[in-house]
Amino acid sequence: MPDPRARAVPALPLQALPPAALRTLRDVLTDIDDTLTRDGALDPPAAAALAALRAAGVPVIAVTGRPQGWSEPFARSWPLAAIVAENGAVALIPEGGRLRIEYAQDAATRARNAARLRAAAARVLREVPGATLARDSPGRVTDIAIDHAEFARLDARQIEQVVVVMRAEGLNATVSSIHVNGWFGSHDKASGARWIVRRLYGRELDAERGQWLYVGDSTNDQAMFGRFPLSVGVANLLHFADRLHTWPRYLARGERGAGFAEVAAALLAARGAAGA
Repeated sequence: MPDPRARAVPALPLQALPPAALRTLRDVLTDIDDTLTRDGALDPPAAAALAALRAAGVPVIAVTGRPQGWSEPFARSWPLAAIVAENGAVALIPEGGRLRIEYAQDAATRARNAARLRAAAARVLREVPGATLARDSPGRVTDIAIDHAEFARLDARQIEQVVVVMRAEGLNATVSSIHVNGWFGSHDKASGARWIVRRLYGRELDAERGQWLYVGDSTNDQAMFGRFPLSVGVANLLHFADRLHTWPRYLARGERGAGFAEVAAALLAARGAAGA
């Protein structure tokens, strides 16, 4: 089987990102799994980078497919401005020592969708051999997730079968580095990012996309890569090279937290040079 890393990569090395562009950044948006984490835990280089960015006054907002329940302890303890979970459906905002949780869908809509989500999950498990619910499923409020690479393994054909069944049930479906997520509604990572920027700062993200940077690692980050002129993939994105239609503008050398730390170092160096 050809090595995906041998494919031509239509992304520039991170070192090609002009420092002048980094000096105008307002904030950083980032995925979590396999961008900040390794094996489900915050990667030490990413932890140090997040702390350094906070100390420099650079807010970081995480946008993830992980569920509300899984995200809550990290929203409380990691140096983040907020986490948007469940692919744009749930906002977790640390405020004055407490955690505020808000939803993109009202309570009636969430309750109405719950039974439909259970039925869709049951159909996936029934029709796709080997499919299992993600272990973080009890913490999910607005979506379902099938594990394909965290604790279980599905091949490309099985993953595609999961996506087909989800879409046949009327769900949106995306594939992250570990899960296949499905949900009802028009929200996604991009709408969640717009929502949280409006909620935190009262500003419109679309009007200032050139002043934000997005960091991700997988196929479900492609919409965000395409939306932001300053987008960076950590190096493990190359594992999905044969499945990408939209690449980030830049690519870090390091994988996971080491790649995120490269981005943070470049940003902080550019700001330091500006202040020198």
